[in-house]
Amino acid sequence: MSELTLTVMRLGFLAVLWLFVIVAVQVIRSDLFGTRVTQRPVARRADQQPAPQRRAERGRPPAQDRGRGKTRRGAPTKLVITEGSLTGTTVALQGQTITLGRAHDSTIVLDDDYASGRHARIYPDRDGQWIVEDLGSTNGTYLDRGRLTTPVPIPPGAPIRIGKTVIELRK
Repeated sequence: MSELTLTVMRLGFLAVLWLFVIVAVQVIRSDLFGTRVTQRPVARRADQQPAPQRRAERGRPPAQDRGRGKTRRGAPTKLVITEGSLTGTTVALQGQTITLGRAHDSTIVLDDDYASGRHARIYPDRDGQWIVEDLGSTNGTYLDRGRLTTPVPIPPGAPIRIGKTVIELRK
């Protein structure tokens, strides 16, 4: 082999070695410090006020209590995190799908070593019930101590466990 070929091979081997070291340091850093949980700002129009104030101003009950809304009477209206790093966090249930996991694009980002990137989702069905579905997570999703294998309706107040995080649907 020529001297030039040998030098190029040595430099290529050195580059691959440094790439390995950099990737190893990034993995160790992410294991030590975990994922970063960011708060998403709630976009609200200037003319929009919280629901209790609007109801008080109009002097009538909200649309869902008058029978025109999609939610059933007694149906859960919020999702509350009762245990874990996000204890006390409340998310209003407005008919949209809620995704849970470590991925930054999840609705609720879990900073939990036992949660997968896309761990579970909670969504409404046509009858107004809320359904929880495990998205193929490694450590599983539990509803009332039972591991989920299929999508299951969530009774209000039943604990949903994802790693160290516990979530409940409440009225």
